[in-house]
Amino acid sequence: MRLTTKGRFAVTAMIDLAMRDGNGPVALAGISERQKISLSYLEQLFGKLRRNELVESVRGPGGGYCMAKSSEAVSIADIIRAVDEPIDATQCGGRENCRDEERCMTHELWTNLNSRIFDYLSSVTLSQLVERQRAKAAGVLEDKREDQGKRVGKAVAA
Repeated sequence: MRLTTKGRFAVTAMIDLAMRDGNGPVALAGISERQKISLSYLEQLFGKLRRNELVESVRGPGGGYCMAKSSEAVSIADIIRAVDEPIDATQCGGRENCRDEERCMTHELWTNLNSRIFDYLSSVTLSQLVERQRAKAAGVLEDKREDQGKRVGKAVAA
């Protein structure tokens, strides 16, 4: 069991969009370039995200996509569900016909795991992931400033 590319790309694209929320519509071409995701694939994903009312489209020059809800109100589980991403550890897809049309001995174990995964994904908001990215970016900038300061200090001392 693993999250497929569809779910990973949808979450990544939504983080990118949410980081630019409030600055007007975001073009999918920009997300495609920044995240190295095919534009045609993003168009498919955003069609599903729009139908599930997570994003809104803006047509015309300067158009693109905007968040339809605040990033605090969007969980990662919402995004995964919107793009029809199955996260299922069972071999039967929940149909309980795992072994010769009967329920296998570990069916409940995998069903419980599915539930825990969705509970976790429901507890993480898009806003939390955006804040983590911003904190990481700020840390990288701070590290670069410190490195530049050390180089300037060495040059002055020399």
